[in-house]
Parts: sequence; structure tokens; C-alpha cells
Amino acid sequence: MGRETQELNVVTGAFGYTGKYITRRLILMGKKVKTLTGHPNRQNPFGNQISVAPFHFDNPAELTRNLQGATTLYNTYWVRFPYGQITYDTAVANTKILINAAKEAGVRRIVHVSITNASEESPFPYFRGKGILEKTVIHSNFSYAIIRPTVIFGHEDILINNIAWFLRKLPVFAIPGEGDYRLQPVFVEDVTEIAVNAGQSNDNLVIDAVGPEIFRYEELIRLIAGKVQSKAKIVHLRPGLALFLSKFIGYMVNDVVLTRDEVEGLMGNLLVSKNLPTGKTRLTDWLSQNAGIVGNRYASELARHYR
Repeated sequence: MGRETQELNVVTGAFGYTGKYITRRLILMGKKVKTLTGHPNRQNPFGNQISVAPFHFDNPAELTRNLQGATTLYNTYWVRFPYGQITYDTAVANTKILINAAKEAGVRRIVHVSITNASEESPFPYFRGKGILEKTVIHSNFSYAIIRPTVIFGHEDILINNIAWFLRKLPVFAIPGEGDYRLQPVFVEDVTEIAVNAGQSNDNLVIDAVGPEIFRYEELIRLIAGKVQSKAKIVHLRPGLALFLSKFIGYMVNDVVLTRDEVEGLMGNLLVSKNLPTGKTRLTDWLSQNAGIVGNRYASELARHYR
């Protein structure tokens, strides 16, 4: 066997979204892959191509054992919103346990997935938690790469897919506020390429993973509506009212549709980068190619991560 096959790469969340794509690419490169997951008993789409272990945040020594022999850790672990006993503070604490365990296990490099404009000074708990962890990674003495995506789109994504689903199913679609705030979606395969390439480097890196197109939010909604031939009436509502209605719709679909952090982060233009695009796939082209299937099924965050 060659050195490429012998190197062990650990990916958190290979049964989730971004982690699944990173795992698939590493396997195609001939890498040996192990996943740490909160759902070790879920159906494994990779079969015997990967090994599986639970996170064991409550048992750092076991977590360290499960990381031994790894050269690179690709960390996608996070929570989109607090749920049950899991809060942003819990996610921060768990990630710090993971980083310390990786250090104890002798992992050489960490590729950590964050978000654009993360800052420990942010007024928004999601972005603040991500900022705290970026600082933890930077000061960890690891060789590191921090990947900062905006809104990720692609097959199985949550946001773009569910916007399309609502536009297909509902007679009215509500935009919080004026809808003139901007976002810069990035294709999941582009994020994967950026992350895996960064994993092969020895340099310490902080990279915004962002697509080549920037949209005003209303422009994006109307683009998706046109692609899926939606007849929904697009209206503007006060952000608080739009968030309240999203909670009501959440009861209908048994999911958390939208969070206050997401609305405020979006309206604060935090999902756009000041740097040059690093992804090459245009959402406009992808929607044209996938107009017949995007939004056909609702993608539940709760089902994906908590059930």
C-alpha cells in the first residue's frame, strides 16, 4: 500500500452534509477515512470504506483514542440552533474538547469549518461561537486551515432547497425587511475542494469559501421563484413578524425554519465576503440545471441532526 492509503483522515459528521462531501472526496483520493459522529448507528452510505466512532465528548480519553493515528482532522461539527440540552455554548465546549483530544492524539493538522465574518465580538451567538473557536484553533499550536463558507448550496442543502420548497408549496413568501441585504452562496463541492486542498497544505490558512455571485436577498428569492415557476406572492414583512410566521410554519413541518441569528446575520450582510471569490460554481447556473428537482422535498434540520 502507498503512503496515500496509509494516511488516516478523520472527518466529523460524515453522515451529515458538508462532512459527507469531504469524506467522499478523500475516499476518491485514496485516503483512509474515519468519522466521528453523534449518530454512529445511522445508515452508513460509505459502507466499509470508512470506520465509525461516536464523539464521546463526555469521555475525552476515549475521544483521544479514536483520534490516534490520524494525520488530519476535518471538523464540521457545530449546531445551527440550540435544541434541547444542546446550546451554542455546549457546541463551543464540545469543540474545545475535540481540539484538545486531537492534540493529545498527535494529530498534525486541523481543517476547521467556520463561517464568514465569525468574530468573538459578534452580538450574534452563532457568529460569536464560531469566532471563539477560530481563536482556539489559531492558538492551539496545530498546523491549521480555517474555512469560512457563507450559505452552502447543492443537493441536500437546507436553505436554498427549502426556500424553493416554500415557493412551490405556499401561496405567499415573506421577505424580512427591505430585502436589500446581500449574500454570496457557495456550492458544496467548491467548499469541499477548498477544504481538502487546504488539508494537503502545510501553511496556516484562513479562507473565505464564497461563490462568484452576490445577490440581494429579494433578488435571490425572485431568481429561485422564476426557476421553479412559483406562483407565490412575494411580500415584505417586519423582521420580527417574518420570524414569528416562520415559527408557525415550523410547527407545520415539525422543524426550525429560521432563527433570529440567521435573520440578523443575513440582514447585517455577514453572509458575504470582502475577498475575491474562491468558489467557481454559479448558483444561477446550478438552479437552471436542477430546476426540476430543487425544492421537491423539504429538508428537515431536526430530522438530520436530532432524530
